[in-house]
Amino acid sequence: MGRTLEVWKRDFTHAARSLLRAPGFTLVTVVTLALAIGSNTAIFSVVDAVLIDPLPFPDADRLVSIRGSAPGSDFPDEFGLSDEVFVQYRDNATMLEDLGAIRFGQTTVRAGERVDRLFIAQANIALFTTLGTTPLLGRLPGPDDGEDVAVISYWLWTNWFGGDRSIVGRSVEVSGTLFTVIGVMGPEFRFPDERIALWINGIFEEEEMELSDGGAGGLTLVGRMTPGTTHADLAAQLQILVRRLPERFGGSAEYRSLIERHRPIVRSLEEELVGDVAGPLWLLLGTVGIVLLIACANVANLFLARAESRRLDLAVRQALGAGRAGLVRVQMAEALLLAALGGMLGVLLAWGGVPLLVRAAPENIPNLADAGLSPGALLFTAGVSILAACAFGLLPAIRFSNPGLAGGLRQAGGIGRRHGHLSRHTLVVVQTASALVLLVAAGLLVRSFLALTRVDPGYDTADIFTFQIAPDRDDLNDGPSYARFHQAFMRRLAALPGVESVGLTLLLPLDEEAVRVRVATERTDATGEPPPVLRGTVIGGDYFETMGIALLRGRRFGPADHFPGVKNAIISASAAERLWPGEDPLGKRFRVDPDTANWQTVVGVVEDIFLSDFRQAAPDPMIYLPLFGPVPVGSPAYVVKSARAESLAPEVRALVREVAPESPMYRIFTMEGLAKRSMARLSFTMLMLAIAAGLALVLGTVGIYGVLSYVVAQRTREIAVRMALGAEAPAVRRMVVLQGGRVTLVGVGVGLLAALAGTRILASLLFGVGTLDVPTFTAMAAVMLAVAALASYIPARRASAVDPMRALRAE
Repeated sequence: MGRTLEVWKRDFTHAARSLLRAPGFTLVTVVTLALAIGSNTAIFSVVDAVLIDPLPFPDADRLVSIRGSAPGSDFPDEFGLSDEVFVQYRDNATMLEDLGAIRFGQTTVRAGERVDRLFIAQANIALFTTLGTTPLLGRLPGPDDGEDVAVISYWLWTNWFGGDRSIVGRSVEVSGTLFTVIGVMGPEFRFPDERIALWINGIFEEEEMELSDGGAGGLTLVGRMTPGTTHADLAAQLQILVRRLPERFGGSAEYRSLIERHRPIVRSLEEELVGDVAGPLWLLLGTVGIVLLIACANVANLFLARAESRRLDLAVRQALGAGRAGLVRVQMAEALLLAALGGMLGVLLAWGGVPLLVRAAPENIPNLADAGLSPGALLFTAGVSILAACAFGLLPAIRFSNPGLAGGLRQAGGIGRRHGHLSRHTLVVVQTASALVLLVAAGLLVRSFLALTRVDPGYDTADIFTFQIAPDRDDLNDGPSYARFHQAFMRRLAALPGVESVGLTLLLPLDEEAVRVRVATERTDATGEPPPVLRGTVIGGDYFETMGIALLRGRRFGPADHFPGVKNAIISASAAERLWPGEDPLGKRFRVDPDTANWQTVVGVVEDIFLSDFRQAAPDPMIYLPLFGPVPVGSPAYVVKSARAESLAPEVRALVREVAPESPMYRIFTMEGLAKRSMARLSFTMLMLAIAAGLALVLGTVGIYGVLSYVVAQRTREIAVRMALGAEAPAVRRMVVLQGGRVTLVGVGVGLLAALAGTRILASLLFGVGTLDVPTFTAMAAVMLAVAALASYIPARRASAVDPMRALRAE
């Protein structure tokens, strides 16, 4: 072992001296490797935090998320579950060791002088035991605790209470009710996501619940499966249990019909929490892997050229008795040393790049804040560096260590030249094909992004400022007083300089989804058909004018519609077609609760809107009710039309302090910002892929240029003879460009075939464009050919400038 280490030490010392004598080669190689290795390290750091180990819970592979679906109904494709479904599963599912339930939302939290609107979760005791977690301070809720205890997050503890360990036993006010803090969770516990500030004790008992609408509700269920149980086994058992709900709880004929459609959805908790972010992140890691492949091909070409220039030195070593293993070791020492330098510089680039990635990434990616240069990421970098050294170093090392190398001493410098050209051209094909795959993928995402920006959502996004407040005053204890407060506040907002119009809505597009309600009509009453499920919200002020939602028929709400006794409504075009197909909806009546006699009369029809995402296949059928109601409408979102939307917040905040000094102002956005956020995942992936494609294009171009420059240098005597015999400069340039063009054409052909197969991975991200989009493939192939032609022309021009007599004398 000692002798082996001594030999390697000598080889590394010789390699270091050799590289110092070739600073240009060393610098280009290290920078090329650093860019590729650094990008791989940065992306892997994010993947490691988000996907590889996202659950800080014991036996996480047995944790599952349980949701529901009802094919053929008006329900969403997936939905949270109701209390009775939870009770049924908890009491009878033998394949579950434990079952936790959680319901979360946003409400006002006060502690001393601090007040804000925070996300809280109502969780049963079993949630914490199911996850197998323990608090950092204090304890978790137990069977003897009532509903007035809370466990707070690490974020709330450090930001609101300064990490004071005496917090246990103190109180916080949540929605006007005092809760005793009994525990503080550690920084790693952010379930179901990092927005949750505290967990209050939730008691979901049979005697306190009402039957749901077909098992749909607001509960998120988390179970721990018994050892050996599969997801399919558990889903089959839950299917049997959910069918027995009417036997246990009764219910209407409609309820029984919906339960017949109910299908449990069981998936791993990891998959549930990570959601659809996994695909784009793995895609980005694969993308930078392709960049590394291109970089290795580039450096391999440099190494081949370097080995060619040193072949006499290597031949002398072989003639003096150096074995093949020794010659390979000498060359691999240089490769490993360069890869190590490139890896270290790459780590520095990743150290600066990971925070930029985190800031550019979409919101609410789980564990994204934990991304950094962890030991796992550094180990990954070391492994990638070694693989890179093998990828670009082994081919030249093996070729220039063959037993016949010493024969090169008797040759006129032509050792392996033909074979060398073939190897270099093969590497150029690999570079070209890989770069083209990335260019096509980036082009498809760019086209998707442009298509999304051209979508008409049915409302304006420019120059609209939006926010919410939760007024907490003793005089706002019923619907009419709440309506009067908001109407007065809208008048104050409308008086601000530069404000054109003001409205409000209970649920804001692109931020929150409107509630789903069953809508009965006189026709459904007469036929006995199940009332359809539509989206519904409450609006006030000049909401439609402010948002730019067009009125198609009838009229908008006026001031008189927001007072007691007036029961008018406005519906969207698709809702009108759904409720009264082919009929005039104006004057028609409906009920949002089929069990009541509260009829609403349609006075207007407005344009359809995309409520939650610009990628929706169809707009949401909507019903709009006026602000007035028998109970307070909660915390509506104000929408303010103004050219000063980006700078309006301070003035609005000052106005809020005047009218409701104890109330937090929160969820402060512009509609333009919400629109950008809705496209953030696509734009982030597009940006990262475009950067990778650009880097690949540059490296590929450099590779083509380097190979042709080397070939021209090797063929200087041949070109000189041609020109001495009468060949003109344009013919020489054409010869060299065509040589590069032939290699590039092969690479483009291979790249197009690879892209045809690979772009299917992008299908879930694309919008308005197919994976086999001919214009994109054609345009990117043309770009690759044009860049290759430019890279070929420079060596061609140099070749045509050769002085035949001087070149022949030099030979």
